[in-house]
Parts: sequence; structure tokens; C-alpha cells
Amino acid sequence: MNNKEKYWKYSLVVFILTMGIILFRELTPYMSGFLGALTIYVLVRGQMHYLTDKRNISRNIAAMLITLEAILCFLVPLALLVWVIVNQMQSVNLDPHALIAPIQKITDIIEKRTGFDLLGNDTLTFLISSLPQIGKLIMGSISSFVINLFVLVFVLYFMLMGGKRMERYVSDILPFNRTNTANVLQEFKITVRSNAVGIPLLAIIQGGIATLGYWFFGVPDIFLAGVLTCFATVIPMVGTALIWIPVALYIGLSGDWMNAIGLFLFGSLVIAQLDNLIRFILQKKMADTHPLITVFGVVIGLPLFGFMGIIFGPLLLSLFLLFVDMFKREYLDERK
Repeated sequence: MNNKEKYWKYSLVVFILTMGIILFRELTPYMSGFLGALTIYVLVRGQMHYLTDKRNISRNIAAMLITLEAILCFLVPLALLVWVIVNQMQSVNLDPHALIAPIQKITDIIEKRTGFDLLGNDTLTFLISSLPQIGKLIMGSISSFVINLFVLVFVLYFMLMGGKRMERYVSDILPFNRTNTANVLQEFKITVRSNAVGIPLLAIIQGGIATLGYWFFGVPDIFLAGVLTCFATVIPMVGTALIWIPVALYIGLSGDWMNAIGLFLFGSLVIAQLDNLIRFILQKKMADTHPLITVFGVVIGLPLFGFMGIIFGPLLLSLFLLFVDMFKREYLDERK
């Protein structure tokens, strides 16, 4: 390769990287839609191949049918769930002083017992002034959610239309030999499939059992508490305790300490332990993934990818470990 060809090659690499960074920054608000489409594509690609290869249905019709299936099975239930949560939250008293009152009540009790004031006047003023900003953030998140749903449907359809060509293209540009390329793609498919199925299944099981506990111990709004518990399962380390501990504390401060203690024990002995047990079983059953990869993958993924980080965070960590093992086998083991 002469100097002119080297100049062309490296100039092209610089142009590709520069334009890639610009495009990535501009498309970041729609990243959840792209990653969601990729996740559903991995789940339904087998159906697409069956319809086009076995049933000889045209790709256009097959892509439309599977996109409609994804809308009915994945997106409509999710949109309905968000709509129900928004309706439930609209019934909440949005007066800042009313929202701060329970926190003030707790700190007053602590100050009376210990003499230590957890919530001073400055902190109280800051919390009250922050509530409108939190409301704007929630409304902005809902708007972003709706936009990303449309992006997901649009991108998924064209992924299905060009699925085989897309997979061949990705396979060709990966800088690995055939064996390592196959391993990377297999790891990608297994990890995405296991997290896309296993994490929602864990959330539904754990949220359902928690809802039974909320009903038994007299929680005021069991549906909203149960749904929030489902979503809290994806939060690393803390998990569902982020919901059932404040709920138990609220019941206790309302005067029903018997049910509050019962809910706390139920959460500690049943809900929390069930999380560890089911997560371990599902990950081992579906992908043989170490629980630490899932936990720390979610920690890494949530800031990077938002809600889709529960799937692509563990994938990122799994691929990193796979690349390290690949480097060891290809280059370091030869020295022995």
C-alpha cells in the first residue's frame, strides 16, 4: 500500500468516525427506540425466517404481520400500563406541602426521639421548589416514551425487511475470524433473548406476589404499589425494597403498626429472597449468566441506555468478558 492509498484509507476512517459521533449524538434521544427494535427483532427473527422460507410469504407481508404482532403483544400492553399509571398519579394530591407532609411527619418523630433534625427549613424549601421540576421531568419522559414507540415500530419493520442482509453485513464488518464472529453473534442473541424474557418475567412474578402482600396487609392503593414494585425489580442492589419499605413505613405512621410490621417481614423474608432465587434460576436456565454480570450490567447499562440498559448493560459486560477471553485464546495462549 503506497502513501496515497494510506492517506485515502486513514482519511476515510477519520470521516467515518467523525460522522458516526455526530450522528450518534443527534440520535441519542431515540436510542431506546432503536434498542427496543433490535431486541424485538432478536426475539421474532425466527418467525420471520419461518414465514418467508417455509411458508413462502413475501417479506413485505411477513414484516407487516410480525410488526403488527409486536404492536399487539409488546407495545399495546406497555402503553396501556403507562396510561393506567399516569391516571393513577393524576388522582394524587399534587400540592407540594401535602406531598412533603409525610416526610415532615417522619422527621418530626425522629427529632422528638433523638433530638436530631433531619429536615431543616432550607431542605424543606429546596424540596418544595424541586417538585415542579420533577413534574416536568416526568411529562418529558412520557413524551419521549411515545416518540420512541413510533421509532421502534418504524425501525423494526425495516429490520425485518432487510434482516438477512443486515446480519450478513454485520458479520462481514466484525474484525474477527469465522469462529469468533459466530461466538460474538451467539452471545449477543442469547444474552438479549434471556434478558428480554427473563427480566420482565421476574418483574411480573415478584410484582404479583408483592401485590398479594399489599392486599393482605391493607395497603391503600395496591395496584399502583404493585406496578411500581414490578418496575423496581430492575433497580440494582435496592430493588423492590425501594417500594415496600416506604409503604410499610407509611402504614405504620398512619397508626397501623401491626400491618406495617407484617408487611416489613413479608418484604424481607418473601419478596427480597424471591428476587434472589428467581433471578438466579432464570439467568442460569436461559443463558447460564452469572448473577454478578446481570447486576453490574444493569448498573452500567441504565445510565448509558436508559430503561433498555436492563438488557444491553449485561450484554455489554458479557461481550467485554468474551473479548478478553478471545484475546487470551488468540494471542496469549500461543506463548505457552
